[in-house]
Amino acid sequence: MLQKVEGIVLRTSPYGESNKIVTIFSRELGKRAAMARGAKKPTSRLASISQPFTYGYFLIQQGKGMGTLQQGEIIDSMRSIREDIFTTAYASFIMELVDKLIDDEAPKPQLFDILQQALHAISEEYDPEAISLFVEWKLLPTAGIYPTLHQCTNCGATDGEFAFSFSQIGFLCHRCFSIDPYIIRLSPSQVKLIRTFYTVPIDQVGKLTLKKETKGFIKKIVRTIYSEQVGIRLKSQHFLDQMEKTPEFFTPKKEKPSPEEE
Repeated sequence: MLQKVEGIVLRTSPYGESNKIVTIFSRELGKRAAMARGAKKPTSRLASISQPFTYGYFLIQQGKGMGTLQQGEIIDSMRSIREDIFTTAYASFIMELVDKLIDDEAPKPQLFDILQQALHAISEEYDPEAISLFVEWKLLPTAGIYPTLHQCTNCGATDGEFAFSFSQIGFLCHRCFSIDPYIIRLSPSQVKLIRTFYTVPIDQVGKLTLKKETKGFIKKIVRTIYSEQVGIRLKSQHFLDQMEKTPEFFTPKKEKPSPEEE
């Protein structure tokens, strides 16, 4: 049975001398693997459509086992992402996170939109580190984690000073700080930023520039959640950690001009 799907290439692996196994995250079918015969050959009509990050339409011949990629039509090659080590690293991290969290073939259109919007934003030269944070926070429910960020997890208060509690997986107000001795206190701007990462669609955020310290602080919180509550650590995360520790070896693209964080 032939099926045409809208999808994004999550990853590829070589198979034999000239073939590839292409893992596609599609809007209609979820995550599917398909054999792309001859795709390793530069002259193959499947060579360009089977590149990681590629967003397009894919015609898959589906049988009992693995499907076969018959042809494709590129919507956005995301070529600019692959041309820069900085953007490639963050986009690869996002792709690996999505890949790890999807363990079935059920359609997940909302998650598909998050991935597509994230890759588009990175290809448009928005800060890839900030975009990866958006994805990490938004994918927590996919990982089975539903943080309470709109009110205090203990008393339900929506006013006052807030802190993040890993034991409660959410915010605690100043009235309830005593129930967790390991809270991380938050400024009003940090509270607002975490809520933005979690709730606001990436394509509606607009221009946003964050200080390195701010991104590092927010990143530590969400990475701790994934490490302690979800139990995953990605291979691409190790490379990002090394890259962030030795920025002198990397020359990131100049980000689009945008107003400084308030």
